[in-house]
Amino acid sequence: MNFDFTDDQEQLRDAVRKWVEKGYDFERRRSIEKAGGFSREAYGELADLGLPGLYIPEEHGGMGMGPVEGMVVMEELGRGIVAEPFTQTLIAGAVLTGYAPDAVKTAWLPKIASGESLVVLAQQERAGRYHFEKCEAKATQAQSGYALTAIKNIVPAGDHADAFLVPAMADGSMALFLVERSAAGVSTRGYRTQDGSRAADLLCNNAPATLVTKDGLTALTHAIDIGIAAACAEAVGVMDKTMAITVDYMNTRKQFGVLISTFQALRHRVADMKMQLELARSMSYYASLKLNAPADERRRAMARAKYQLGVSMRTVSQQSVQLHGGIGVTDEYIVSHYFRKLTQLEMTFGDTLHHLGEVSRQMQDTAGVFA
Repeated sequence: MNFDFTDDQEQLRDAVRKWVEKGYDFERRRSIEKAGGFSREAYGELADLGLPGLYIPEEHGGMGMGPVEGMVVMEELGRGIVAEPFTQTLIAGAVLTGYAPDAVKTAWLPKIASGESLVVLAQQERAGRYHFEKCEAKATQAQSGYALTAIKNIVPAGDHADAFLVPAMADGSMALFLVERSAAGVSTRGYRTQDGSRAADLLCNNAPATLVTKDGLTALTHAIDIGIAAACAEAVGVMDKTMAITVDYMNTRKQFGVLISTFQALRHRVADMKMQLELARSMSYYASLKLNAPADERRRAMARAKYQLGVSMRTVSQQSVQLHGGIGVTDEYIVSHYFRKLTQLEMTFGDTLHHLGEVSRQMQDTAGVFA
């Protein structure tokens, strides 16, 4: 199998990497974190690169690209631990393209592609944990569409988003709705998350909602899988940069007058980190390549990938802090921010133990048995 990237994909990677290195350095990232964890200006710069339209067809102002291009972009954004929730933009573009009626596509896809509107997925409920099929939100038909009542938690950049994709129960089954933040009955409570980005709790009280699809569970499952693949790619970028920072530190830090990079025990730790990074990279490729597979096959692939990424993230982040010593946990030093990002990514869209359970549940009766 050929795993080489095309010239267009390499050019895309190069463009995003240059923006991260020149336009989103550590000092800017820290200033955004201190200001609340989200910058509309920085998101606008991503839009200037055309990135919000990555999964949106050209007829709606997008780039019409696919999962591999999404993976390339997320890796580079991960290297800069970019706080703006670009994963959510990929989800919104793909879900509306694949499931929304034409009127909704025409109204929202061009605005998402241009960066004018930020649309995020609001699926997490307090009682649901990682089981997104558990949904207490309700939607009832009204004169001009639907009225939606829901409480959703940890919505990425929820108090800055322009609209939300909200799953809710309607007529006995889950449907997916689009709710504007400016609509009557909608309120948000924003807060900064552990990794320095931003989230909010979303409260809808009989808020007017536009139906995206009545097959909400299928659409939501697809959305979660897109999110998992994006989180895996982002984590690879974060780990790649974490490795580089750690190796550079070891090549400059001396103990007893000797560079610590010469200590065999520490070199073994770095080798373990590198092995976990490459395992994670291969499973991230696997996840992205399976995004367009049939639903059952896609679900199995996402659980396997997220499990391995979880193991790798924990190993790389913890070993990096250990190899740095006390400075590794200080807010002033860059590696602590990468540690926090990896810690949060490990729990995003299901933590390691959850996906280990999913892998086990999805095994067939004859798994591992040779007839």
